[in-house]
Amino acid sequence: MSEGSERAEPAELPPAPEAAKRLFGESLPDVIRYGELLADAGVRRGLIGPREVPRLWERHLLNCAVLSEIVPEDVSVCDVGSGAGLPGIPLALVRPDLTITLLEPLLRRTTFLEEVVELLGLEHVTVARGRAEEMLGALPPVHVVTARAVAPLDRLAGWGVPLLRPYGEMLAIKGDTAEEELRGARDALHKLGVVKTSVVHVGEGVVEPLSTVVRAEVGESPGGVRFAARRAKAQKARSRRAARGGRRRQ
Repeated sequence: MSEGSERAEPAELPPAPEAAKRLFGESLPDVIRYGELLADAGVRRGLIGPREVPRLWERHLLNCAVLSEIVPEDVSVCDVGSGAGLPGIPLALVRPDLTITLLEPLLRRTTFLEEVVELLGLEHVTVARGRAEEMLGALPPVHVVTARAVAPLDRLAGWGVPLLRPYGEMLAIKGDTAEEELRGARDALHKLGVVKTSVVHVGEGVVEPLSTVVRAEVGESPGGVRFAARRAKAQKARSRRAARGGRRRQ
């Protein structure tokens, strides 16, 4: 998402629309607090632009939360390039059954994310600092990878798909060019082990226009042949570290 100047003045979060009250239910006070943090600290720290504040509900909070419609129950999720927590934190607030990792390389963003997670008491959410392409083997594979406004689809898939478990899926919130991006990325997706793709529209009755999501489902080898070797190497390294740790405790 767009970033503003560090010197930008914060603005006030608009009142929650009726759609937010219906969608978030009992979690609405926490969503409002998160929105207030985005409108204040998020603007002051340059995590979002000040012009985004008047449309935080429709364009960001609700737009991200409706992703929950297509995320299975009780699964693990990694939000790649989480930034200020979008879509990961709205998803966590509407879906407490999920186990979510917010993955972000920049320190000032992970600091903000850790503050939000602690303030809202999101025990099912953790924050990890690092680049997705460096996290293979460092994070346990997940059922679902999410992303929003991170990179073109082919590049994003190269970062996110290898983090998946076999038969997992990547859900990327995209705009009007989703179909075009998907056509241009099909070869790259195939090489990464993606076996099925689709463009899904979610948020009927909540957001207008609907949120557009590219869905990429993998087979038994997320990341394809190239990443299978890297994954095996990372697994061996973890096993060696675990063995050394066990010997030290004896």
